[in-house]
Amino acid sequence: MAEFLAEYGLFLLKVITIIVGIVVVIIVAASAGRKASHEGLEVEDLNSRYKTLSDALLKAVSTKDEQKKAAKERKKEEKAESKTPSKKPRCFVVDFKGDLKASAVSSLREEVSAILDVATSDDEVIIRLENHGGIVHEHGLAASQLARIRDREIPLVVCVDKVAASGGYLMACVASKIYAAPFAILGSIGVLAQIPNFNRMLDSHGVDFEQITAGKYKRSVTMFGKNTDEDRAKLKEELEDVHVLFKDAVAKYRPDLDLDKIATGEHWYGTRALELGLADELKTSDELLGERVSSHDLYLVSYKVKMPLQKRLMANVESAIEKADAAGWRRKFESRLPR
Repeated sequence: MAEFLAEYGLFLLKVITIIVGIVVVIIVAASAGRKASHEGLEVEDLNSRYKTLSDALLKAVSTKDEQKKAAKERKKEEKAESKTPSKKPRCFVVDFKGDLKASAVSSLREEVSAILDVATSDDEVIIRLENHGGIVHEHGLAASQLARIRDREIPLVVCVDKVAASGGYLMACVASKIYAAPFAILGSIGVLAQIPNFNRMLDSHGVDFEQITAGKYKRSVTMFGKNTDEDRAKLKEELEDVHVLFKDAVAKYRPDLDLDKIATGEHWYGTRALELGLADELKTSDELLGERVSSHDLYLVSYKVKMPLQKRLMANVESAIEKADAAGWRRKFESRLPR
């Protein structure tokens, strides 16, 4: 009897596990479907958002008489604004949160295209950038989208609250002006390739690896074959070439930088980055927008891209990798703090 109950309990546990797994998949699919249900440009009036926040706080700390007076003044202001079109310059705010593949570039290109259709040289574009870097050509394309704004002679500002490193700095350097938080990470102007090699493991298990190429340098360093010094030298040559292109791009937009000093692959925190010329001023994006709200009409511009379920699931996997990469940056930071 005890044996039967044990087997039955084990069977029941397996069934519950399968059911829970199915439910989780259904929930994930439904969630992905909801998130993917809308695609298109969204524009938020940030001036109105800030007014709403301040009104809510004022209501909490004011007397009823003060609230009535403030409400009367606000209605008067809104009535005056409705009669007279705003003559303030406009400020278009775009958020870019990067990953290894700079996948947000699909939204960025639409956002930039929309802004360029209406913006003038009297307006301003602010990019709130958070990017650890990643694949070269993907981040090069992202930087090219920002270059479209510069080419139209529209003031372009990049705010780095957390990190703009490697490919992230390739994007940031395009800006007319770079603001950085005091402990934001900037720099890492270098190129890296990391490739595991399983040749000895395969060889020990009697597994041969065959690779047929046409063209001497179609493939140099490989994951499964035996690498030679010539292969490594060729990869090193390719990395050096990309590094030169990276430095040329930085020099184009920030010609006063000492590239021999800063293009070493190192990264610096905001205050040091300012001293080296990687940033122009220490300021968070919150401070900057707080200053602009009285002099500009602020609009947050975002383009939502519809993603199928498969891509959303893959995005979750890539997000986990990104978090691991961010943890690496955090460990570097923490290792430098005094204990």
